[in-house]
Amino acid sequence: MPITDDPTVLTASDLPELLKDDVAIKVGGVDIDGIIRGKLMSKSKFLSIAQSGFGFCSVIFGWDMHDQTYYKELKISNKENGYRDIVAIVDLSSFRRIPWEDNVPFFLCSFREPEGESLSACPRSLLARQVDKLETRGYGALAGAEYEFFTFRAPEAITASTHASDRNSSATATFLQTNPVNDLPSLEQGMFGYSLTRPSHNQQWYYGIYNNCIKFRCEIEGWHTESGPGVYEAALAYGEIREMADRAALFKLCVKNTSSQYGITPCFMAKPRQGLPGNSGHVHVSLKDEKTGANLFAREKADPNPPYPDLANLSDLGRQFLAGVLDGLPDVMPILGPTVNSYKRLVENFWAPVTVSWGLEHRAASIRLIAPPTAPPKGTRFEVRVAGADTNPHLVMAAILALGYRGIEKKMEIPLPPLGKGQDVGSDGDQGQRLAKSLREATERMKRSGSVAREVFGDDFVDHFAGTREHEVRLWDEAVTDWEVKRYIETV
Repeated sequence: MPITDDPTVLTASDLPELLKDDVAIKVGGVDIDGIIRGKLMSKSKFLSIAQSGFGFCSVIFGWDMHDQTYYKELKISNKENGYRDIVAIVDLSSFRRIPWEDNVPFFLCSFREPEGESLSACPRSLLARQVDKLETRGYGALAGAEYEFFTFRAPEAITASTHASDRNSSATATFLQTNPVNDLPSLEQGMFGYSLTRPSHNQQWYYGIYNNCIKFRCEIEGWHTESGPGVYEAALAYGEIREMADRAALFKLCVKNTSSQYGITPCFMAKPRQGLPGNSGHVHVSLKDEKTGANLFAREKADPNPPYPDLANLSDLGRQFLAGVLDGLPDVMPILGPTVNSYKRLVENFWAPVTVSWGLEHRAASIRLIAPPTAPPKGTRFEVRVAGADTNPHLVMAAILALGYRGIEKKMEIPLPPLGKGQDVGSDGDQGQRLAKSLREATERMKRSGSVAREVFGDDFVDHFAGTREHEVRLWDEAVTDWEVKRYIETV
């Protein structure tokens, strides 16, 4: 078998042969917002640190997505500790090549404290810690992800060049500094979900995304237009949950870089356009027996007397997992809705869940149970529909596992009945509590003493993450929007 066929078996001794024809390697790690931050290294430098790791400035955990340091300095990286270095550990199993950059080798990293301990806020490490808990019981976790995103054309007026690669996402951001958002042209107009004609309008881009995702090992399972102007959705291939989170983060990177080459700007914001549905980031999760591979959420025989008919084919373990997620969902909302804009998507009447709710094949609920009779037993799983496309996939999947594991540990029972068929969230029959309506409300709940988030993740992570969200809220509080000026400039 060629050495590159199975990166999971790579060792440091394989690297000289693997990289014999390369002169440089790219490495990257995931920050708290799900952005992959990294650098290009010479081959000699990379080979020297492949086993031991290398110093990486901790400021990536001390600033926001626009490199502005947090208004309240946090424990990991601050002036007092000199924005010290942390240690980036190369994950050899993450090896892939970047197809849009002449197949330069690429590796993901996880971050550790200088003394060697796992870094509390490292998203990859947080997810790994949850998987470790499951493995002590002989369980493995599988996941899938679906991302919706709007697409816009980078306006030609930005630059004198007519070359598509010069009309990229940075050019779009520049355009928006002096132009209204609504002046940004969508890739296509109007609503046309599952269209078989619209992808042909931008065929090279459409197949470029699909093929690059295969080459970059973040394979797409399904790829289609969604209902909305220039809106697309990709379902990523189901797999082991840590690999799935990596592939989800890398999928966004692939889409952004590939799209720039065609003068197209993808937008993973939760709600880019008023009056339209937002961008979801649904996550599917199941547990398996590590020895047999059997789906642990599937019931061998239907329960003749279940607590609710929807649970007839869900195992006792699956019921406990579901109960844990439902119980803890309100306390991890800043992970599932990490930006101020996230909560513009989570409103009534726009195909988005707004309460603690669940139901068998119920697409309006926060948790959609997928199980027999509408799915085969081996396909039994939960679809968590609260998360938007703006989320950090590692944190979302870590939160689902942490809450589900807590439900198993405590043998929790389902706290409320399912939504009935045709019953909407927030309707009279919905007994679930309303989820937070703003990032401020969500963060205050998460950070409070005794929150479920503190119980499952620990104080260090919650204090750091809540601090980063408070920073977002403060920037929003200080912002003056176009809506305010348009509404009040003349009349008040």
